[in-house]
Amino acid sequence: MRPAGPRGEAVWCAMSETPQTAKGRGTSVAPMLSVQNGARAVEFYQAGFGAQVLFRHDDSKAGVVARLSLGKSDFWLADESPEHFNFSPETLGGGTSRMVVIVEDPDAVSERAVAVGAKKVVWPVSNQS
Repeated sequence: MRPAGPRGEAVWCAMSETPQTAKGRGTSVAPMLSVQNGARAVEFYQAGFGAQVLFRHDDSKAGVVARLSLGKSDFWLADESPEHFNFSPETLGGGTSRMVVIVEDPDAVSERAVAVGAKKVVWPVSNQS
């Protein structure tokens, strides 16, 4: 989290200032999830999937923007901002995208995620080898 500015206001960090950048890694594409409670979502992905936080910005008005890593894959999440046409699945009444997580032990990861609040909504987890 970045420190507050001289008047206590939040300090926005441009992407190029993040401690982990794409420099040296080449071009990549990463999903960005719009959520209603970014702070809680970060905690969920950390507890449920072992995600590492690569970048996080908290702002009392704008919410959270975070870049997370699962293994070698990164993704972003941010609090929804209807004024920028970014809506969460709760606001829309359903999701507009899905993420596929590939792990060595899907049963263990599924149990861990369910233990911290995930819900199985599509089909049971199984090995797809």
